[in-house]
Amino acid sequence: MAIATINRLIALFDEAFRGVAAPVSMAESERLAILVHHSMDSKKRAYHTAVHVFAMCDGMQPLQVLAALFHDLVYVQLDGGFALPVAGLLQDVTRPQGDALVLQPLPADDPALALCAAVFNFTPGQILPLYGGMNEFLSAVVAARLLQPHLSTADLLAVVTCIEATIPFRAPDADGKTATDALAERVHAQYLRLFPGCDPARAQAFVQRAVSDAVALGNRDVGGFAHPNAGLFLSSTWLLIDESNAPLASPGVYSLQEYRSALVRMNGFLGNLNPAHIFLHYGAQPATDEIVRLCASARCNITFACDFLDAKITSVAIIEALALSTGTDCPVSMFLGDIRSAYGRPDRVEDFLPAAPRSTRAVNRELLNVLEKGRALESSNDLTASPLTAFIYRTMGHAGTQAALRHAQQMFDGTLSPQAFLQTLDRDMVRAILRACARIALSRSEALHALEKTL
Repeated sequence: MAIATINRLIALFDEAFRGVAAPVSMAESERLAILVHHSMDSKKRAYHTAVHVFAMCDGMQPLQVLAALFHDLVYVQLDGGFALPVAGLLQDVTRPQGDALVLQPLPADDPALALCAAVFNFTPGQILPLYGGMNEFLSAVVAARLLQPHLSTADLLAVVTCIEATIPFRAPDADGKTATDALAERVHAQYLRLFPGCDPARAQAFVQRAVSDAVALGNRDVGGFAHPNAGLFLSSTWLLIDESNAPLASPGVYSLQEYRSALVRMNGFLGNLNPAHIFLHYGAQPATDEIVRLCASARCNITFACDFLDAKITSVAIIEALALSTGTDCPVSMFLGDIRSAYGRPDRVEDFLPAAPRSTRAVNRELLNVLEKGRALESSNDLTASPLTAFIYRTMGHAGTQAALRHAQQMFDGTLSPQAFLQTLDRDMVRAILRACARIALSRSEALHALEKTL
């Protein structure tokens, strides 16, 4: 039987505190767990939830566990600001400047905030970088302020170091210095500041241990990129699409163009992501051959996900073209049917498609399998399987789908009309899709049949 999420969080806090011999009551572990639970399991989050925290904590050391519990606590973009449980802990840290947050002056009597600013290399008056550590920094501030009464100064520094290492996708600087090498320098400086006159060997040993632990946690955070099953990596990617696109939170309401734009954004992000900038390394952690393996796996998974998104974008582009050729943009469900219904199984466009024709065109069998059988993880905003996309992919093959995507991009940027785009495609395929959509989109049925005569 499954243990309640809140009770798992309480147990993780309690075990971590006992692991570092911190005399923390179960009531305090409960208080911290409730704060994490309330902050992370909001309806707006699909990936950065307590489930992600549990995966981060598995097999980690106590200080890494404490860092993992807090590392995604703040997510300003998703939560629409500071979630209520942490708002009081952060109200004096930043001030708004337009859509950005600016770091306030550091009070002399707030060592936790000063420690976080130093480890993250942020200075008062600075706009906190939205995708360069803002959320991780603010999460670290909450962690440091709440854990300060319970941990030694060195342990608190180690926790903040671990959270800093969860800032993802950082390239080396202009001088070739990696993010972890720069982090190690800042941690060393803070250790010397906190323990003046300490033995240099002791300081270096702390830095080595703290940064190595941080690298292990940071790599666990992005470990899905190296998952041996590309389909499972794709499932996690889809949860990120759900989470980072607010319009998709309303299934049956989001429009074709909103859906397509979400897919294009994620495809662009993945396509521009350098696999060499995903995983961290510091000294011999991890070993060189392991880094090579991780990067190679990430490259394969990214390619697979981009191929999947290419096929999905091509598919929705065809429906978008049908919609624009017969009227305006409209809810996806108007042409494809509802994902689910309180009144029974809803009619779906695939119910009215013929079997895909036998074709000698080459396809990626693993990709086709995911399209037909579905992604491993459920999405609340989309079907896990993609039968329409599978029909299109089977009919056109991999190369044909890629060619269709290039024409679709011309439609998106306005250099090709929707009807002209449809005319670049296999006529029988388009007609089959059009007729299936006419069975679903009642208000466009007549216009769709009229369009068919022009194709």
